[in-house]
Amino acid sequence: MIPLLLPPNPVQHFYLGGDRIAALRGIVPETDRQPEEWLAATVSRFGDPVTGLAVTESGEVLRDLVSADSAGWIGADRGRDAGDVGILVKLLDARQRLPVHVHPDRGFAARHLDCPYGKTEAWYVLDTEADCAVHVGWNTDLDADELARRRDAQDSEWMLAHMNRVVVREGMGVLVPAGTAHAIDGGIFVAEVQEPTDFSILLEWSVTTSTRDESHLDLGFDTVMSAVSHARLAPEALASLISDAGTTPAGSTFRSLLPAAADAYFRLSDAAVRGGASSVRAAGFAVVLVTDGAGELVGAGGRVPASRGEVFAVPHAFGDWRLEGAASVLVAEPGAGWPQSLTRGGVA
Repeated sequence: MIPLLLPPNPVQHFYLGGDRIAALRGIVPETDRQPEEWLAATVSRFGDPVTGLAVTESGEVLRDLVSADSAGWIGADRGRDAGDVGILVKLLDARQRLPVHVHPDRGFAARHLDCPYGKTEAWYVLDTEADCAVHVGWNTDLDADELARRRDAQDSEWMLAHMNRVVVREGMGVLVPAGTAHAIDGGIFVAEVQEPTDFSILLEWSVTTSTRDESHLDLGFDTVMSAVSHARLAPEALASLISDAGTTPAGSTFRSLLPAAADAYFRLSDAAVRGGASSVRAAGFAVVLVTDGAGELVGAGGRVPASRGEVFAVPHAFGDWRLEGAASVLVAEPGAGWPQSLTRGGVA
C-alpha cells in the first residue's frame, strides 16, 4: 500500500474565514464561511453522518477503505469501529474570534455519548496577524452558578476577562486538554490535531450563527456543564501546555511540535529536507500535509511524489518511511501506543 493523495475537503461552519486554506490547497472558497478543512477524516460533524468525511478523487470514502482493511491502514483489527484511525486533523483559518467553548473528556463521552474518545486537542500556528491570541483556561476559580448566569446572558466580555490570553506566533504549539474553556482570535491560521470526535459545548454562541439549542450536544446544559472545568489554570500549568519547538526552522530530523502531555492523545511533528532525506518515521497511520516545496514520500510500498499543499493519508502497510527531495511536511499521528492504549482504557 502507498499513501493516498486526498482532494481538498473544505467544511462550511458558523464562523468566518478560509482564505489561507484556499491559498494553500489551491481552491476557490464557495463562501466566506469555509474556515475549516478536515484532513483525511474518518469522522463526521456531530449530528451529521456525512459532512467532514474525507473522499478520494474517485469518490470512495476513506472511512470505508479503512474499515475494509483496518490491518493495512492502522496495523490492527479495531473491532468495534474498524474505520477509526485514532486522530482527527483540521486546518482552521479564523477571520473572526471563535466562541468560548469546551470539549468533554473521555469519561464524560463514555457515559453520555457512547464514545471512547473525548476531545482533547492542540493547535500548531501556521500564520498569525500581529497581537492575535488564544484564550486558554480560566485565570481564577469560577463559581458554577455565576458561570451559568454569564453563559445564559451571553456575557462575552466577562468570559474573556476571566480567561488566560496568550499571544501566539508562527510555530507555537498549544495543547488544550478536554474540559478547558478556550477561544481563538480572528487572524490566526492553525493546524489542529485532536481526538477523533466533533463534541463541542458552546458557552458563547451569540458571536456565531449557532443557537443555544445547538450548543449542548443535545444533552441540555444541566448535563454538559459537568464536563466544563471551573478551576483556575495557573500560570505554571498554562506554560506546560505551550511548546515553542516549531518557532525555529525545521531540519531533516522529525521533531515533536507539541508538549509531551499531548503524546498520549496524538502526535504532531515536522521535517524539512533540502535535496536530501529526512529521518525515518515508523510504520503507522499518519496524515501528511506538505507545507512547502516538492519531494517524495519513500517507504516499503514505493515512492510517492508530494508537493506543497497536498495532503496524504499514509497507511501502516507503507512501512517505515521518510521524506526525500526539497520539501517541508507536517505529520500527524495517533497517540503513543494507540490503538492498544484506547482498548486498555486510554487516558482519563
